[in-house]
Parts: sequence; structure tokens; C-alpha cells
Amino acid sequence: MSVNLQTRIVDLRRNLLAMGAEVEQRVGDVVQAMQTGDTELAMKVRTGDEAIDRMQLAIENDCMRLLALGQPVASDLRTILTVIRMSGELERIADLAKGVAKRILKLSQGTVVRLPESLLDMAVATKGMVTDAISLVATPDLPRCLQLRRDDKRIDQLNKEVLVWSRDEIHRNVDHTQAAIDILAIAQRIERIADIATNIAEDLIFLIEGRIVRHGAE
Repeated sequence: MSVNLQTRIVDLRRNLLAMGAEVEQRVGDVVQAMQTGDTELAMKVRTGDEAIDRMQLAIENDCMRLLALGQPVASDLRTILTVIRMSGELERIADLAKGVAKRILKLSQGTVVRLPESLLDMAVATKGMVTDAISLVATPDLPRCLQLRRDDKRIDQLNKEVLVWSRDEIHRNVDHTQAAIDILAIAQRIERIADIATNIAEDLIFLIEGRIVRHGAE
């Protein structure tokens, strides 16, 4: 059973990486749609999450079967628990990217308002965090995981800048109120994607060292 368990764990990691690649593509597409105003690309992100949902359910079911039948212990048990958690986090990132796409489409139908640079910077930085997180799933590395946790502080600062911009924009032009609200909603979703990328890094710290570092714990 131990040989079979190891084989199944390798398959789990491979399937998680395939899911991660799909999620990374969706995040990249929605950031590109923000940068270029490409509504067709935004529509693709909005309507294309069924495959990711299926991947997440398949991974979760495989994990549950291994927990029930494989009797994993020590590092094998940590791996399976981490894969369950990360598959749910990746699915959540895809959902948030879909939410961003919806707001982009809504913005395209209303008053034209240029997206603030702080929001675009935030989107690009978050995309980089997602890419880094998925790379770390393939090759866990403790220093890089810790750096990814620190990177989230920049996203938080940019999110505050978007909030200030939105408030000022409404004062400058009341006709831009709805657009400013939509832009705030985009920033909130992007900030949450960055948070989840950080969560994945923390999951990997648990996988590497067996210690929990969530909620500010070191």
C-alpha cells in the first residue's frame, strides 16, 4: 500500500499543478483585460470556470479516498491535507478573477473612466504573486515562501491608494460614482487574490516544516 500511496500522492501533486496552471492563466487573462480593455478576454474569464470547478472536486475526492484508504502518516498526511486546502484556494482565486471580469464588463458599458495606475500596479503585482505561489507548489522553498508573505504588504498599500483615488474621483465628478464603486470592487477582489496567494505560501511552510504560520504567526 505504501508504494501505491506514494504514486497517488505524486498524481495528486501533478493534478494540483495542472489546476494551478489553469488558474494562473485566468488571472493573467483578467489582468490583460484590465490593461487593454479587452472585453472579449474578460468575457472568456467570466464564463470559463467550469473546468476549474471539476478539477477542484476531483482533487478533493482523490484526497478523501487516500485519507480513508491509504492511512497516511507524517509528511504524507501533511501533503494530502495541504493539497486539499490549496485546491480550494485555487478555486477561490478563479472565482475572484471571474468577479473582476464581471466588473470590467460592467465598466465597459458605462461612463468611461481611466483605471488608476495604483490599481493596474496592484493587478500586475498580484499576478506575479500568483505565479510565484504556483511555482512554489511545484518546488517548495522556504525563503521564497516567506518572501511571498512579505510581498502582500505592497498589495495592501496599493489597495489603500485605490480607495483614496475612488473617494477623490467621486468628489471630482459625481457622474463617475458608479465607476469608482466598480473600481473599488475590482481592487477588493485583487487584494483578496493576493491574500490567497499568501495563504498558499503559508500552506507550503506547513508542508515543509509542519508549523502553522497563519494570522501573523512566525
